[in-house]
Amino acid sequence: MRRIRSVKRSVRFPVSSTLLRRLALASIIANVAIVVTGGAVRLTASGLGCPTWPRCTDDSYTTTAEMGVHGVIEFGNRLLTFAVGIIALAVVLAVLAHRPRRRGLLPLAVGVLFGIPAQAVIGGITVLTNLNPWVVGLHFLASMAVIAAAYALWRRIKEPDGPVTPTVPAPLRTLAWITTAVSASVLVVGTWVTGSGPHAGDHGAARNGLDPTAISQVHADGVFLLIGLSVALYFAFRAVGAARAARAAAVLIAVELGQGVIGFVQYFTHLPAVLVGAHMLGSCLVLLATLGVLFATRERLPAAPPAPAEPVAEPVGAGA
Repeated sequence: MRRIRSVKRSVRFPVSSTLLRRLALASIIANVAIVVTGGAVRLTASGLGCPTWPRCTDDSYTTTAEMGVHGVIEFGNRLLTFAVGIIALAVVLAVLAHRPRRRGLLPLAVGVLFGIPAQAVIGGITVLTNLNPWVVGLHFLASMAVIAAAYALWRRIKEPDGPVTPTVPAPLRTLAWITTAVSASVLVVGTWVTGSGPHAGDHGAARNGLDPTAISQVHADGVFLLIGLSVALYFAFRAVGAARAARAAAVLIAVELGQGVIGFVQYFTHLPAVLVGAHMLGSCLVLLATLGVLFATRERLPAAPPAPAEPVAEPVGAGA
C-alpha cells in the first residue's frame, strides 16, 4: 500500500506529450527571438549600452537614466535571457514530470538549459572585450547550438523510443550530412562577414580586418553551394520515393532562396539595419530547415515490448 501511494504522489501532476512538445516549441521560438533581439542591440549601436558585465554599470545591475535609450535596449536584451531560461527550466521540469519516463529527453532538455547561461557568459565577454567581432560571432554561433539542441528535443518528443532506422539509402544520408556541414559553414562565414561590416554594435568597436567585399563573395559562394546541394537532395529523395524527406528539402530550398534574396538586397543597398535583422532571423530558419532535412532521412521504430518473465519452476514436494 505504501508503494502505491508513493507512485500516486509521483504522478499527481503528469505532463502530457502534447504539453511537453508545446513547451519545447516555445523554447525554440524564444531562442530564435533572443537572436533577433540581440541583433537589434547591435544594429542600434547599443552593444555597450551597459558598458560592463554582469552589472550594467560599476554600481548598478540595472540601467540608469544617464545611459539613455541604448542602456534600455541592452539591459532589455539581458532581461530576455532570464525569460528564455525560465522556459528552458519549465521544459526540464516537464520532462521529469512526463509519464512514462522517456530516455533521451532529459539530456537534451538539460543541454538547452545550461546552454543559455553559457551563451549569456559569452555575451558578457563580448561586452568586456568592447565588442570584439570574433567574440560577437562566437556569441551568435552559441545561440545556433542552443537552437539546434532545442529543435532536436522537440523532434525527439514525438518519436517513439525504439532504434533509429534510415528512410533513405546510405549515400543520400551522407549527402544530407554534407549539406548540414555546408549550412553550418555558411553560418560561420556569415559571422565573419558581419565582423567586417559597419554594424559593430558601437561606433568605437573594432572590426575583424577582413575585406568586406572578398569575404562576402566567399559567403555567397557557400550559399550557392548549399542551394545546389539542397536541390540535389530534393530530386534524389523524389527518385527513391522518400516523400517526407523531399518535402523537407523543398522547405529548405524555399528558406534558402528567401534568405539569399535578403542577403543580396541588403548587400546592394549598403546593409540597412532592417534587412540585416531579417537576415539574422533567416539564418535561424535556414538552420532549422536544414535540421528538418536531416531528421527526415531517419526515423525511430517503436520500442520492443519487454520480454515476458519466465515462470519459476516450483520445487518438487513444495506443496506437500
